[in-house]
Amino acid sequence: MIAIGCDHGGYKLKEEIRKYLEEKEIDYKDFGCMNEERVDYPNIAKEVSKCIQKKECEKGILICRSGIGMSIVANKFKGIRCALCHNEFTAKYARLHNDSNILAMGADDITVNEAICILRMWLATEFEGGRHQERIELIKEVENENMK
Repeated sequence: MIAIGCDHGGYKLKEEIRKYLEEKEIDYKDFGCMNEERVDYPNIAKEVSKCIQKKECEKGILICRSGIGMSIVANKFKGIRCALCHNEFTAKYARLHNDSNILAMGADDITVNEAICILRMWLATEFEGGRHQERIELIKEVENENMK
């Protein structure tokens, strides 16, 4: 199951992503927003991140105008590795090397087609493990030292 959330700037792209997930019969939980009325993105990012932390959903997608704010908030949560991706290359390596569990995208930075390609690559790519797992363990150490 995928948790998905956006602010008002990412609403239109989120709706297109939802359509894609439905077409591919991928289950998701929508944390809003549900229209283009102004909302505060930290609240949406918080809910999606908590859902991943609690293992209610395996992965998440966050969308705002740039993707930056959403990714900053998500990465404040222990165990969250949110990657802001702009293309298929960054999506592939976010999963392959960094085991990203939340994908952030900027609605003003990419087209719907590009977003679908990014999402498809991110979902299809498995974590490589090996030396990269060692680095994930180092990230966990940093979290344990600094997220008390």
